[in-house]
Parts: sequence; C-alpha cells; structure tokens
Amino acid sequence: MVKNIYAPWRKDFIEKKEPKEEGCIFCNRSKLEPSLDSLVVFKDHYSFVVLNKYPYNNGHIMVAPYKHTDNLSDLTKEEYTEIMKNIILGVEVIKEAYNPQGFNIGMNLGSIAGAGVVDHLHWHIVPRWGGDTNFMPVISGTKVLHEILTETFERIYPIFEKIKKLS
Repeated sequence: MVKNIYAPWRKDFIEKKEPKEEGCIFCNRSKLEPSLDSLVVFKDHYSFVVLNKYPYNNGHIMVAPYKHTDNLSDLTKEEYTEIMKNIILGVEVIKEAYNPQGFNIGMNLGSIAGAGVVDHLHWHIVPRWGGDTNFMPVISGTKVLHEILTETFERIYPIFEKIKKLS
C-alpha cells in the first residue's frame, strides 16, 4: 500500500513562489535576536547559529560569521576560531536533541560548488541517520522531513540557552 507524504510548507520554495529576501540573509539574521521568526538559535561575539529554512534533514543548522565576506582569508584568527568552536557546539547540541548516527559538516564556496548564498561564508551541520536517504530526492527533487521548523527550534534553542547559561 502506498502512503501519502505531506510537506506543504515546502510548496512555495519548490514552486519558487516565495519572495526572495532583500539583502544578505545572513546579515539580516545577524541583526535579530534568537527566535523562531529569525531562525537564529545562538549568538556569539563573531558568529551565530541559525536554522536552515530549507533543511536537508531535521536539525540542520548553519554557523556564519557576522562579517559579510565570501573569502576565508578575510576572517581573523578570532573569527575562525570562534566559528570552529560554534561548529563543535552545534554538533553537541544536535547530538543531545536528536541523537544522530553521524554528521555532514561543510561549506560550499561559490555557486559552482553549490552555494545557495555565495557572498556570505557559512558552514552547514547536517545530522545523519542510517536510511535517511530514499527515492524522493532522486525522483521528485523533494526531501521529506518528519518535523517542521517550529519543532526543530523548540528542540534546539533551549539546549543552546542552557549551554549559554553554563558558560
């Protein structure tokens, strides 16, 4: 028996009906406080952590510097050190929230490398589980997720807050 899979929140993105955000999405988010509306879950001195609005998997987050640049060499030692610290922190938060079996961590430099936002550096942290890939991305270009962003925010944000209070 075939079961229906519904992911209506992705419809506007897939059909390219959602209006394109003005300016740099990372610069825009960096000015906002953590909230579901901003998708920001953690802010530090030189970088911040944000939910991916169109995640590859549940719990997909990104770490970005406040500095608007597409060049790794533009980052100071303090900036790239903090970014790595926040990548490690993001992995630990996702482990606590989701208990994944592995992670994909990386970045795409330039549109030819797959960067959706080419002018602002950012690192993806994607939790992975055995069997989390299937025919849907190949056949329909659609990834089916079991959780909406509201639920992801509600799982991840309190853990970042708890860690922030401990430091």
